[in-house]
Amino acid sequence: MSRPRPAWTPPDRDGIGASRVALAPGPWATLIDFLPRRLPALDVAGWLARIARGEVLAADGRAVSPHEPCAAHRILWYWRTLDAPEPVVPFEADLLHVDEHLVVADKPHFLPMTPKGRHLHETLLTRLKRQLGIATLAPMHRLDRETAGVVVFTVRPDERDAYQRLLRERAVHKVYEAIAPWRADLALPRLHESRLEEREGDAFMQMHEVPGEPNAQTRIELIGRLPSTAMADAHGHPEGHAHYRLHPLTGRKHQLRAHLSALGMPIVGDRIYPVLQPMETTPDFTRPLQLLAREVAFDDPVTGTHRRFLSRRGLGG
Repeated sequence: MSRPRPAWTPPDRDGIGASRVALAPGPWATLIDFLPRRLPALDVAGWLARIARGEVLAADGRAVSPHEPCAAHRILWYWRTLDAPEPVVPFEADLLHVDEHLVVADKPHFLPMTPKGRHLHETLLTRLKRQLGIATLAPMHRLDRETAGVVVFTVRPDERDAYQRLLRERAVHKVYEAIAPWRADLALPRLHESRLEEREGDAFMQMHEVPGEPNAQTRIELIGRLPSTAMADAHGHPEGHAHYRLHPLTGRKHQLRAHLSALGMPIVGDRIYPVLQPMETTPDFTRPLQLLAREVAFDDPVTGTHRRFLSRRGLGG
């Protein structure tokens, strides 16, 4: 169940939307007692400095004082910061379409979709807000940070659910492309079905196939085998590599990556499948995941028109 929309939301600051926190009951008398315990990314001195700069606001937009009473369930607004500088992603997104309802971008590899965790300014959403000045942008769907290609954003909050309902009803046609090992013994095209669930423990980021009723379906087609020298230096494989077209008929987490890995064909450049590798502080921008969201198409629930957007990017870099 979604939270009710607040009556007032602060404007973005440098493309970053404000976060909100509800004051919880507990052993704290004032705001400065509560904030460092609830949001310990900043200590007492850090929160005092932010409050003094007017960066913590009450629900009505008023700048707060650190020693105000900590009334339970009261709402505060603040803008998130990071402890360490973000690595700059040296690639830009291309705009494919802009109108009053939708913004469509061609995302590069390595750029996260939205602010989360250690990513804040170097995200596609933040960059688009700065570029276009549209504070209400929200992703209709998502791509992994490592994946490039077509991403659709909604402009109007009151239309957002109509577009996202298309995804829930599987009414969005998506086509991906990937470069992965060639298997001579695998008949293509192929509909691969399995049950995907998250692993437990240290490998929780991975999805894996388990017994049970399938909840993930991917149609795999061959576009063509690649020359034996292509990617051979960095990604050797006894039978070489091939260029594949992928049609996800369901939308499970990491579905395409997990399915190809389960078939013994992990996508070139994948640092999660088949073996989860340590997180890099700064990515190796010369070794992108060879996965591209090539096409997104659907019947627009607001305008009634058929929408089809194609990526202009390629694989093999």
